[in-house]
Amino acid sequence: MPKLAERLGRAKTAATVAMTVRARELRAVGHDVIMLTIGEPDFDSPRHAIDAGYQAALAGQTKYPPQDGTRALKEAVQRKFLRDRNLDYALDEIMVSNGGKQAIYNAFMATLNDGDEVVIPAPYWAAYGLMAKLVGADPVYVTCPQNNGFKLRPEDLEAAITPRSKWLILNLPNNPTGAAMTRAELEAVADVLRRHPHLWIMADDMYEHLVYDGFAFNTLAQVAPDLRDRILTVCGVSKSYAMTGWRIGFCAGPRELIRGMVNVQGHVAAGVSSVGQAAAAAALDGPQEIVAEMAAIYKSRRDMVVDALNQVPGIACHKPEGAFYVFPNIAGCLGKTTPKGKRIDSDVDFAEALLDEAYVALVPGSAFGMSPYLRISYATDDVSLTRAMSRIAGFAAALS
Repeated sequence: MPKLAERLGRAKTAATVAMTVRARELRAVGHDVIMLTIGEPDFDSPRHAIDAGYQAALAGQTKYPPQDGTRALKEAVQRKFLRDRNLDYALDEIMVSNGGKQAIYNAFMATLNDGDEVVIPAPYWAAYGLMAKLVGADPVYVTCPQNNGFKLRPEDLEAAITPRSKWLILNLPNNPTGAAMTRAELEAVADVLRRHPHLWIMADDMYEHLVYDGFAFNTLAQVAPDLRDRILTVCGVSKSYAMTGWRIGFCAGPRELIRGMVNVQGHVAAGVSSVGQAAAAAALDGPQEIVAEMAAIYKSRRDMVVDALNQVPGIACHKPEGAFYVFPNIAGCLGKTTPKGKRIDSDVDFAEALLDEAYVALVPGSAFGMSPYLRISYATDDVSLTRAMSRIAGFAAALS
């Protein structure tokens, strides 16, 4: 039998996917599983965006789109960056992709050679390292400890950069911790980056509008305009507008880089759904109150989940600045045994036992580069979250 490519051995299945599949299998045989694994808003897409997509289809916008995105959406993206971040990009500095994830992959494919390094703060979204490996590069992880709010320290970044470094990834607010950096903290990182002009910088701002308690979000291109010719800013409509299934991401950056990324996209996907692009343009240009309304609900859920977890013996939960995840520490639960006899020696053990015995699905922190933690998505309804917190508390209390 013919063999598959060796590169597939470098791209493992993400733990988020694996836990979700296991949870769905348990549901399929009748168990009442509460899913807290996927970072997907539980809200409907905005009606005006849906209508715009429908009208675009009726109007015949169902042909092959331009590889870099329709002019209508790119102009909406242009207005979005100017409105939200005071960043003015030309249309040929903007590209539309099949979700933000493809923008990242396109950037890696356009810039990385075998043996190059991608500097990734940890905890991290696992896709960064997996994609880097898939294209032949090496991820270099930089620990961002909880005692610093899970934020990147300039001295740690400095120590991680080598002549082989090609990219730094800044994902703020962060998946999985929800951590976000202040303007002053970003300026300190920018000071390090000025000493290393060979390094590209990716600002993954997918959760930019989901910040709480009056936190002022800034992206690096705002804070350090002198670095703009090295910064790729990645956004999309998936999280802020509850449009994950439409698969519309976009990015803005240096013209040469964008040109290379469009070339990659032309070979991989040719273009992005024309109907989806019409919906995304409507979301970006339409009423923005819906974003604030969803953020207010997420904040309420965050507060409830953090308070509930901090009442559970053996669990301590940091309160994040944004996104819709919490990242609790479960060190106090290790070394114990569940009522069904499973010993808890790691966050993986905890997550697997919690799913098998209490039917709550979440993801172990080791999948994001830090143990012993758990990632819990609170992008689900209040009733399910309340039931899940009760089950987690009961599960932890029963450990002996």
